[in-house]
Amino acid sequence: MRTVVQTTRDRWREWLRRSVNRRIFAAILTVGGLSLLVNLALVGRELMVADRFGIGDELDAFIIAFMLPSFAISVVAASIGSAFIPAYVRVREHEGPLAAQEFAATAMTGSLLLLSATTILLAVIAPVCFPLLASAFDPQKLALTYELFWLMLPMIPISGIALTWAAILNAGEQFALAAAAPILKPLAVVATLVVLHNEWGIYALAYGTVLGFALEAMLLAAALKRWGFSLVPRWHGMTPAMRQALKQYLPMVAGALLMSGTTVIGQSMASMLEPGSVAALTYGNKMVAFALGIGNVALGTAVFPHFARMTSVGDWSGIRHTLKTYVRLILLIVLPFTALLIYLSGAIVQVVFERGAFTAQDTALVARTQAFYLLQTPFHVIGILGVRLLSALGCNQNLMVISAANLVVNVAGNFVLMSVMGVEGISLSTSIVYAFSMTLIFLVLRSTLNKNERQDGNRS
Repeated sequence: MRTVVQTTRDRWREWLRRSVNRRIFAAILTVGGLSLLVNLALVGRELMVADRFGIGDELDAFIIAFMLPSFAISVVAASIGSAFIPAYVRVREHEGPLAAQEFAATAMTGSLLLLSATTILLAVIAPVCFPLLASAFDPQKLALTYELFWLMLPMIPISGIALTWAAILNAGEQFALAAAAPILKPLAVVATLVVLHNEWGIYALAYGTVLGFALEAMLLAAALKRWGFSLVPRWHGMTPAMRQALKQYLPMVAGALLMSGTTVIGQSMASMLEPGSVAALTYGNKMVAFALGIGNVALGTAVFPHFARMTSVGDWSGIRHTLKTYVRLILLIVLPFTALLIYLSGAIVQVVFERGAFTAQDTALVARTQAFYLLQTPFHVIGILGVRLLSALGCNQNLMVISAANLVVNVAGNFVLMSVMGVEGISLSTSIVYAFSMTLIFLVLRSTLNKNERQDGNRS
């Protein structure tokens, strides 16, 4: 039996060595399978949250309170991996593992300083931001929002360092644990609500959220330590690799700031509508986020290190082949899947959410909102493929410009469509933005790849 297992493993490894696309495909299967488990846990969390809180004032307050820390994580922390991985791969390939570890220690030091400063900044500006983000909240609801915000503020540095550690694992093609670790976040929320909801109410949701981020960071730290990686941040100076990473990071942050602004703007504009609109918009995006979370995480995580390696050696034909292969595969899988989900939107919301405080009237509103959100799916997934390639090419400045254009289209679309359709118009506007964004990304990619191929041809 052992011989059969060993033979199967050897044949699998030999099959993977024959093609970059095969290695990417294997990584997609690994990350996608684990992301499916994570997203199923997220669904379980949302089922419990829907049962306990419905779409009432308490959940509106939690969502707005969560918005600023989540926004900071999406902009400041999540951008670290996009700048870090290409630089880390180049250092490891050209200077060796020791230099790569020194670069990572320097990056961790910079990350901690930046995330600490971000946390302090949000604490200072919160009294100015919340009255604008939740302009329709009464004083009692706004006071609850402030309390929940202060409870969840520690998420920023905790999540930031966890994302840095996950980027180190992904850069070393250790995809499995980095993909599985986020499951601790929804599990912690479920456990906290089961034990403490009756006593603490909405505060149990806030405490469980912070606990989940902390447990994820602890698991990733243990994995890196077992891998022989030092967890101690050290500053080894502003090396050329660090300068290059910083050069790519700043426009990436600016682009993420503008793109994440679409979520913040959408939720804050929803707060101007009738009570419960913020929660309805959020629930309408839950199942869409579930589907996209699996595909985007699997695809983006798997292709990024390979794109970084191919761009470092100028393998432009390989990049084009990989890009075309996966665009075709995405269209083949995603288009029929999206159509099916739109058709079943009402049934999905009813089965998943309609219980406890979540009524049949809530189901009708959320189902319509969800259907319009689902239209973004093929554009979003293909766009992620393009974004990862642009980051690997060092074109984060272009991503910043594209994000600025997206923000303008989103705000205009929200104003026009919400006045006609209510909260459903905001979800439709989001889908339009992703279609627009994908188009711009691939126009820039075509121009950049053509330029690089001409330059290499002239040198040869």
